[in-house]
Amino acid sequence: MKKINPSLPKGTRDFGPSVMLKRDYLLNTIKNIFSLYGFNAIETPSIENMEVLNGKYGDEGDKLIFRILNSGNFTEGIEKTDIKTISNIRTKISKKGLRYDLTVPFARFVSMNRDKITLPFKRYQIQKVWRADRPQRGRYREFYQCDVDYIGTKSIICENEIINLVFSVFNKFQIEDSIIKVNNRKILAGISEVFNFQNKFDEFCIIIDKIDKIGLEKINQEFVKINLSKDSINQINKILLLKGSNQEKLDYIKKVLVKSKIGKEGILEIEKLMKLTSKFEFDLSLARGLSYYTSSIFEVVLKDKNLGSICGGGRYDDLTEIFGYKNISGVGISFGIERIYEIMEERNLFPNNLDQSNDVLISYLSENYIGKSLEIANTLREKNIKVDVYSENNKLKKQLQYANKNNIPFVIIIGEEEIKSKLYTLKNMKDGTQKNLSIDEIISKVSR
Repeated sequence: MKKINPSLPKGTRDFGPSVMLKRDYLLNTIKNIFSLYGFNAIETPSIENMEVLNGKYGDEGDKLIFRILNSGNFTEGIEKTDIKTISNIRTKISKKGLRYDLTVPFARFVSMNRDKITLPFKRYQIQKVWRADRPQRGRYREFYQCDVDYIGTKSIICENEIINLVFSVFNKFQIEDSIIKVNNRKILAGISEVFNFQNKFDEFCIIIDKIDKIGLEKINQEFVKINLSKDSINQINKILLLKGSNQEKLDYIKKVLVKSKIGKEGILEIEKLMKLTSKFEFDLSLARGLSYYTSSIFEVVLKDKNLGSICGGGRYDDLTEIFGYKNISGVGISFGIERIYEIMEERNLFPNNLDQSNDVLISYLSENYIGKSLEIANTLREKNIKVDVYSENNKLKKQLQYANKNNIPFVIIIGEEEIKSKLYTLKNMKDGTQKNLSIDEIISKVSR
């Protein structure tokens, strides 16, 4: 058999027990907060039909979908004419893909289950997604998303609740320098209308979504490539660089969009949100590159930290329509667990009392006592005591070393005398003391 050099696909990771302990803490905490806000859990398959995924993320996003080859003879049905274009071949050999995000599958779920859910419907979803992206700090090809969404309501209360939920999560994690930025895609649509490049709107949003990554100079070069005029670029620069309070920014953009109906709709929605909360920063440079957003958009970043967004989302009004379910508005936000993990690790914010070690190791001095050891283990587990039974017939010294290496605080030693007296040796691995105790006494002591 050929020897294989073990390796991982680029952008994926293994997680050992100590890391999983912290990740579980993050995911369970987020899950509990989602529940406190009245969201209910759903799950969708890892694999979706390509017709569900295609065309929902813009040209850039569609390129990052991991496609799955058809089962069996995946070349079946390919004609010579198909070979001329990659898209034709790709469509025929791959009809399924790994989900890119959780929002599009959610829209598909709602459309398929419209007779089983009550609108407005509130769901949370914590599952893996996959993107064929270039791996870098905080960005992987396989990662978890933690999403909450409302669907079936246009109420601005939803945006307010999402903002409050975001702060509940980051306050719980003691990440106190998080900033939630808010914009409205209708305002951006108004800008494209006023400066007469409506047909380039999607490209415009994709470009300004890169502003934090590539800077304004390169953004302007991208604007030139899509044939924006020099005057339009200068005016857009003023908007993107606008400083001041939320009200000052709003007053400025009102003057710019005075003749744009859709722009004024977006401004009105921001004004309604400002009446409910002041916990956000109105940021006119925020675009969110995904093409399905139609209204409010959110992004959470850290103050003075060049890490990118740690949370993002927005409102989508037409996502279920392609699945045959019209006039259904949704809004949601997604937490990037990988970047949150990195922040908490760097700042030492994980609780010190996270402990996955077993409470007790059962050590036996002869194979004759294995049956009794297993019986005692089951008795302790019924009392919610975590028990490890040593699996090898090794000397006691080696068994105690095993307990130390695995941070197990107590060892129950079972030998001939213990079996006869029904008093079992309980050794405290921290101070080295030991006592002969009954099972009930051991349960009491270990539980404390």
